[in-house]
Amino acid sequence: MDAQLDDTDRRILHELTRDGRMSVRALADAVNVSRSHAYSRVERLRALGVLEGFTAVVNPARSGLGTSAYVTLTVRQSSWRELSDRLRHVPEVKHMALVGGGDVDVILLVRTRDNEALRRVVLDVLQEIPGVLSTHTLLIFEDMPNR
Repeated sequence: MDAQLDDTDRRILHELTRDGRMSVRALADAVNVSRSHAYSRVERLRALGVLEGFTAVVNPARSGLGTSAYVTLTVRQSSWRELSDRLRHVPEVKHMALVGGGDVDVILLVRTRDNEALRRVVLDVLQEIPGVLSTHTLLIFEDMPNR
């Protein structure tokens, strides 16, 4: 069931998306509510599962991951559960999505230190997972985070 969010909730989510480390006082000032009201709203959003956590946004290239690619997979449909579990344990896979309506079944965001490491992940790791029928790699030339 979806949580019922009002404008204040949406403004809180917007501000926390911009800066997850902001203090409750700064958040309250940004959305024009009292500090206690901002605190109770954040706790409510966490309890509802709308806010799942807080995280750091890391620049991949500056952290040593100079090569990024979207890797699409065509998979045997009956293998999704086992496949998704295996993909969760590949450290270079930073995001995965099961998709429909096209020629591919899974889209992965893969980040590695260089092209040789990317080659190893695609050919030696991903293509060796049971249930993976084919892969297609799309190199990312420029990342443009949506912040």
